[in-house]
Amino acid sequence: MALDQTPPLNSLGFAKAPADTRVVVAMSGGVDSSVVAAMLADEGYDVVGVTLQLYDHGAALAKKGACCAGVDIQDARRVAEEMGFPHYVLDYENVFKDAVIDEFADSYLGGATPVPCIRCNERVKFKDLLETAKDLEADCMATGHYIQRKMGESGPELHAAADGNRDQSYFLFSTTEEQLSYLRFPLGHLPSKDDTRALAAKYGLVVADKPDSQDICFVPNGDYAAVIRKLRPEAADPGNIVDTEGNVLAKHEGVIHYTIGQRRGLGIGGLADPLYVVRLDAERKEVVVGPKSMLATRKIPVREINWLGDEPLTSRSEWNIAVRVRSTRPPRDAILRPISATEAEVELLTAEEGVSPGQACVFYGPESTRIFGGGWIHRG
Repeated sequence: MALDQTPPLNSLGFAKAPADTRVVVAMSGGVDSSVVAAMLADEGYDVVGVTLQLYDHGAALAKKGACCAGVDIQDARRVAEEMGFPHYVLDYENVFKDAVIDEFADSYLGGATPVPCIRCNERVKFKDLLETAKDLEADCMATGHYIQRKMGESGPELHAAADGNRDQSYFLFSTTEEQLSYLRFPLGHLPSKDDTRALAAKYGLVVADKPDSQDICFVPNGDYAAVIRKLRPEAADPGNIVDTEGNVLAKHEGVIHYTIGQRRGLGIGGLADPLYVVRLDAERKEVVVGPKSMLATRKIPVREINWLGDEPLTSRSEWNIAVRVRSTRPPRDAILRPISATEAEVELLTAEEGVSPGQACVFYGPESTRIFGGGWIHRG
């Protein structure tokens, strides 16, 4: 009887030697993706590093706290040189502006609170860059995201990272099943960021002590208003702060300076109960304020759903799930009621404040780490 000579699976899940497995690593120049590239190179994989130039970083060349700037490209290149694998820089500025920056500005002006990092993953990194990886004949693409890919009965599943403080599942809900089969996330199982930095030190990487990026890469110092003023000058036009009845309470210097749920800096004093921004109306140049109770929401319309369940979304009239409506909040128990394969209504069992159009609503299994996809909150 012939013995099965199939080699055991390597750490990336392929039945061949690491040296025969090509992996493209998306390198931002930060410590996370650098560790992924170094670790896989150290394990003997055929590593190719790719860094995307996403925006004109003339002013941002020496700016700390944001990914994708010129310094980061240099850092990624140095890591590749140290570890002895090829590294390429791809100019994606036009794609990034069309697919991410313009929508960010329009969404913000429409009174939404956009999450451009999700669109970047969805439309640039996991779309165009992933196709580039396939063109390079890579077996898979690896990133430094803190999320886990686990094999289930029906194929690969997306799970939250082992370190809840680092978990990036909110930003990766739109990863499709096809993309998930090709992607790998080697850091998702690590207990903490300290473990990542320890690996960086072990490999002697120049980025071992590099600070984490804090800002959206094209929004220096978190100043949304300055970026939108540049892209959409009309958004800086002054207007009125009004109550829900339309009564003028104060003047403002542009809707770009306000966000849903904001309380401070409204310039409205002498009231018994504080007022909060409950809506932005860019067309009328109005900031609408109201009591805190108006921020509480239980029913959330969701569209553009990416579903990662084993059964079709519409196979049930209701799903008991947990949802996260902001990246900084824990998942809350909810009922998901499908309207179509890409639209649904989510009912929170306990009302949440500050649910904003433009944010993502991400679906989690109740009492589990599995991510069942998610969608985008809209006004309905």
